[in-house]
Amino acid sequence: MALSDVYDFYRKMEDEKVILFFKGEFTSELLTSILHIMENKMQTMGISSKMMKRVFNVLVECFQNLYHHIESTGDNAEEIAIQKSALIMVIHENDKIIVRTGNYIPKNDIDKLKERLAFVNGLSEHELREHYKKRLLKNDRTSKGTAGLGLIDIARKSKNKLGFEFIDINESASFFCLNIVIV
Repeated sequence: MALSDVYDFYRKMEDEKVILFFKGEFTSELLTSILHIMENKMQTMGISSKMMKRVFNVLVECFQNLYHHIESTGDNAEEIAIQKSALIMVIHENDKIIVRTGNYIPKNDIDKLKERLAFVNGLSEHELREHYKKRLLKNDRTSKGTAGLGLIDIARKSKNKLGFEFIDINESASFFCLNIVIV
């Protein structure tokens, strides 16, 4: 990017109401920093404490998903570093907060993830709550050590269906984009 493009990038972020954008490797320290930044920004913007709580919950779940589920299919150190990197963007538009994430995903994981997303999107608010309770009581852990509740909790807290897309990158990897609208 040329230096002269920096202002254009800034204007685009302003026009699209981006209040936070991060690209890189996700750590627990980063989560704490971003939550502090978001708290200050949302207080300044006059966002209700109820909405802030829901946004924090969604951000924590998104970070946990990005931290626990990022895998690399790269062959060299540079490719691996790129694929271990992810992005998160937070947008304030009218009375809603939009959280967008993006990360590389091995192609052989796509069908299972699409199935889980379709399942979660197919549940009503009541069904989401009941399914969440059942999963908590089961206390099952995935191979990554998680309870598999992230997408369910994101859908519950956002009170919306989860938008998603997979962008083909190469023969072994795709880029997974998740769009969460919190109203």
